Amino acid sequence: MLIDPTTDEDARTQRTPSPRLQLIAFGGLMASLAAGYGVLFTIVDDYRDVYGISETAIGIIIGIGFLAGFLAQLLIAPFADRGHARTVVLLGVGINIAGLLLMAIGTTILPILIGRFISGIGIGAAAPAIRRIVILAYPEDLGQNLGRLLAAEVFGFAMGPAISAVLVGPLGIPAPFIVVAATTAVLLPFVARVHVEENTDPPRRRLATDLLRIRPFTGAVILGATVFVMIGTFDALWALVHSDLGTAVWIANLGITLFALPLIVLGPTGGRLAQTFGPFRLAAFGLTAGAIFMSLYGVLATGGLIFAVAMVHAVSDGLTISSTGVAVGMVVPEDRQAGAQGVLGAAQALAGGVMAIVTAVLYDNFGRATAYIVCAVVMLVLVATGSWLARSAWTLKRPLRVTEHDPVLTDR
Repeated sequence: MLIDPTTDEDARTQRTPSPRLQLIAFGGLMASLAAGYGVLFTIVDDYRDVYGISETAIGIIIGIGFLAGFLAQLLIAPFADRGHARTVVLLGVGINIAGLLLMAIGTTILPILIGRFISGIGIGAAAPAIRRIVILAYPEDLGQNLGRLLAAEVFGFAMGPAISAVLVGPLGIPAPFIVVAATTAVLLPFVARVHVEENTDPPRRRLATDLLRIRPFTGAVILGATVFVMIGTFDALWALVHSDLGTAVWIANLGITLFALPLIVLGPTGGRLAQTFGPFRLAAFGLTAGAIFMSLYGVLATGGLIFAVAMVHAVSDGLTISSTGVAVGMVVPEDRQAGAQGVLGAAQALAGGVMAIVTAVLYDNFGRATAYIVCAVVMLVLVATGSWLARSAWTLKRPLRVTEHDPVLTDR
């Protein structure tokens, strides 16, 4: 029997989801993954006041999730480049749900710490695989689509404080973790039905650390790590600083939500801006501004002033923070995207985890000004280093069409 080739082509076209469906499916998943972290971020003062967990221990709880993400993104995420992208996403999300439930039932540091570690493993595995699927599905819209994923992720993170504010009072600390876990579980069947074009010719290397020989890629990774030096410090200290300054709880929680709004609204615009202005230049500008904002948090006298500066900071981040992911997507071969995003995420997780712990210790022992100013100095050093390494791609505005053995990769 003869088969009409056009019929086969039509069938493949029908199985391929529209850009809107794919972004809704995976954007929703990114939002749910981030919501669990948003919940944790806003109840750390409850951990201290209700469970008696110290500031240093809180920093370790936050930091170990980043470190778990580091391991997962380095060791597990590359499997998404080897024909297992959807499997990595689904397994990672399932592991994250288990971690959320463990944090829900924990009342002492050990189960909470283990739950945070498990959750970090799940998120670290799933997030790079999601980005790979979206990048390769529509490479011409790389910047805008990564910006949309960022917007979804930030939206989920911003929902964390709202969920906590509504549920913790009447139902207790476990409630928001259980709600987020249930919501994430509901999304899994929908994501499982989305058709994914898997790689049928996987790269020879299982790990992606060999990509660090690409100097612009290494520069982009360092700039991306700088983002999480800022985030790790911000996350570890925000609730504690406002609690110690006597800021009204509703203002502290509202600040988190309002900080997220520009990132949600401006995320796609920031992605397009990265392709227009150049992701490396935009990242360096935004992170330098971020270092200035972080130093201001250390010297401002009241929670209200910190809140006001944070709103300006949020607009700056909304327009610039997606640029490091765009830069990575532009300078690596197409068949290494998940591994590359995993290396970026691993560096970010390591930087965020280390800084969360370091700044919590600094805050506990030396005060607010020292903690924030140390963060700002570290950021400026990393921005200078990353910009120097990426100097050959400084004006890059479109993806490089390179293969794994292209000499441009080594910047020679």
